[in-house]
Amino acid sequence: MSALRLTNLRRPVVLFAFSGWNDAGDAATGVVDHLSEVYDTEFGFELDPEDYYDFTENRPVHVREGEGEISIQWATTEVLVAHHPERDLVLVNGPEPTMRWRSFSRALVSAFRSIEPERVLAMGAMLADAPHSRAVPVNEDGTDYEGPAGIVSVLAAECKDAGLTVTSLWASVPHYVAEPPNPKATLALLRRVEEFADIEFDVGELPALTTLWEQRVDELVAEDPDVAEYVGGLERRFDTAEATGDEIAWEFERYLRRRGR
Repeated sequence: MSALRLTNLRRPVVLFAFSGWNDAGDAATGVVDHLSEVYDTEFGFELDPEDYYDFTENRPVHVREGEGEISIQWATTEVLVAHHPERDLVLVNGPEPTMRWRSFSRALVSAFRSIEPERVLAMGAMLADAPHSRAVPVNEDGTDYEGPAGIVSVLAAECKDAGLTVTSLWASVPHYVAEPPNPKATLALLRRVEEFADIEFDVGELPALTTLWEQRVDELVAEDPDVAEYVGGLERRFDTAEATGDEIAWEFERYLRRRGR
């Protein structure tokens, strides 16, 4: 990727997601990763990790370069620009910072304001009592939840305070298959992002990966009668409630309360 100044962008939309607490099944960061892979993408800038990360929690890693040399890669937040045929997508991705969240948010919001985006899309994923065999619920914006917040919510609030148009999208990931990746949840988030960005995306292999993921989870569930009974109960509840907004909001609140213990 070549370095890029964030200027002269075409109808820009900002999308951000952070790994860790906000990203069950790597579903939200999966959207950023996918878009950066399927479109011509350039490096914008990164935040200095010294300012926002505790390296005893987000340790640097040894990475082998193309010619076999080993280098150190530091945890940081990157800003990329993916060139969709119809508009530019400013993609923000990295681990959830471990300190100085207000300074972190202000630094990113300052960059967002400079490009005058048409919309900012905050993406996250939560563990929920959602069956893997049904459509992935994607909750729009917040609820009446009161309790601990993640960086996705904090940065979204800072964007709103700065006068930017912000939408938060949260995918519900089945808690009994929490291990990443979850291509089905990533695809569901991507489809909702399409609505707000008013464009269609190249979904690549995500539909095929979703089918394969569902098949593998079906096999695992079938191997354990207790799990199969439990999932069947989730399916009946889901079908009866039709995943109403109130139920999704309740799952979101319960998830955050669990994480805040």
